[in-house]
Amino acid sequence: MAKKINGKEYEAWSREELIKEIVKIKSTTYGLVWHRDLPEEKIDILINPDARTPSEMFPNEMTGKPFPVLKEVKSKAIESDKSKLVNLLIEGDNYHSLAVLNFTHREAVDLIYIDPPYNTGNNDFIYNDKFVDKEDSFRHSKWLSFMEKRLKLARFLLKDTGAIFISIDDHEQAPLKMLCDEIFGEENFVATIIWQHSVQPKGYTDTFSVHHNYILCYQKSDQFELNALDRTEEHNKNYSNPDNDPRGFWRSGDVRNALYRPNLIYEIKTPSEKIIKPPENGWRWSKETIFEKIKSGEIIFSKDETRIVRKIYLDTLEGRAAETIWFGKDVGTTREAAQELKDFFNGDITFDTPKPSRLIKQIVKLSKNHNAVVLDFFAGSGTTGQAVLDLNKEDGGKRNFILCTNNGDEKSEHKIASEICYPRVKKVISGYKNQKGEKVEGLGGNLKYYKTDFVEAEPTDTNKRKLVKESTEMLCILENAFELVQEEKEFKIFKNTDKYIGVIFYDDAIEDYKKAIKKIDGHFNTYVFSMNDKIHTEKFDDILHKVKLCAIPDVILKVYREIFK
Repeated sequence: MAKKINGKEYEAWSREELIKEIVKIKSTTYGLVWHRDLPEEKIDILINPDARTPSEMFPNEMTGKPFPVLKEVKSKAIESDKSKLVNLLIEGDNYHSLAVLNFTHREAVDLIYIDPPYNTGNNDFIYNDKFVDKEDSFRHSKWLSFMEKRLKLARFLLKDTGAIFISIDDHEQAPLKMLCDEIFGEENFVATIIWQHSVQPKGYTDTFSVHHNYILCYQKSDQFELNALDRTEEHNKNYSNPDNDPRGFWRSGDVRNALYRPNLIYEIKTPSEKIIKPPENGWRWSKETIFEKIKSGEIIFSKDETRIVRKIYLDTLEGRAAETIWFGKDVGTTREAAQELKDFFNGDITFDTPKPSRLIKQIVKLSKNHNAVVLDFFAGSGTTGQAVLDLNKEDGGKRNFILCTNNGDEKSEHKIASEICYPRVKKVISGYKNQKGEKVEGLGGNLKYYKTDFVEAEPTDTNKRKLVKESTEMLCILENAFELVQEEKEFKIFKNTDKYIGVIFYDDAIEDYKKAIKKIDGHFNTYVFSMNDKIHTEKFDDILHKVKLCAIPDVILKVYREIFK
């Protein structure tokens, strides 16, 4: 049946009507995303014929296999210390990876960093299996549509105390800011950071030499707390002790109020009865507070008694405020990032626009949680994984990372996930020799490698059983339980550091499962196959004290129904 637009089948439109409609839509820059009042059918038919089944959705959707799952590549598992958390590397389209993570890590991620394609028009962005070039009048809209799907899923993953950092350049910085305002809320915008990505002058003079990118930061809610950064000697050079204050080094601070406060406008009398007039907006504190500070020595008078001086003591500062301009000398440049990759692969592998690990470390430091879960779903060469492990080594943190990346496209000289990202992370964990032949010690850690796959979605009993079978890895990730304790045809038991997880594939196996766990001292989160969302709890009456019961596949299907509705 033909689609109708405004009550009229589009095949019946006149040539003039079609031309008028196409001109109207093409005259807008962000039609696919920002003009949602346009009927969806108009966009599908006139702009983007493939919009209903884009590649970033599910390529085999039409054959009835839309639900993504994970399959572990056991040969790529790395284990250096069982006491440490397991990091994850997921190979596949990051839209599918984010869908799975919405089951395993819903509201469990502390910090997200991504470096998405910048959509420069130089064949750096693929939409619906095609490169988007500068001549495409809808390239901004396609990019925004691509990003919107992923950012909406990513938002579900953040804790209320979490934040997301997104690298971008001038091509999409303004559209991305608008999109993030919509998804995360304008009130949750934290900052736009300017990163000096290069310091070398370019060999031309007829145009600007661009030396910066941006990093947008949005919090999930006002519960996010920005961490202070470390101080260095450079930051402390303005502190001295000219009056031999016994408290030590200090610098002068502002005593004026930034806003007009008429109740804080008053005169101050000096020891020699001189009058110090208030600033235009008033003082920062009440008269009582200022005189307390004078009494304690935190505020002193200048020698001529014409002004007051506030002392900010160095010993009261635990760090420094994060600034919105980051210089290459402090956080690294793209040249430094390229050298890092050369050291890992002896110069044999190059990667477009890599980021230096020092830059990502700086971002991760902005989270106060030293046990943070850090996600990068445009992981590329794996810099985020290196940065997290390096920072853990540096400050004793117990952060763990999740990296999501595909294996590239026809332009890629190497398979990104398996030939660049994974080998790099493996070398960071286990150690390697750099380009100079010097041995670099491994940082230690554990890693599980997964690939995205699909199961049929039609709600038949057979398909539900298949989803249960294929989702064991997802349940292990959800429970952070990876050590296999017992494997039978109809059930499996895994161990976490403080609990066990049981997966029962058939009702008939419940009794055998119960016999198995009665021999083990511990608590069991138990997932039981059910055709609906009900579990026959009476079958567990005798061991309810040591089990928590959940129905599968219902726990998984509920998540997928919500995010794909």
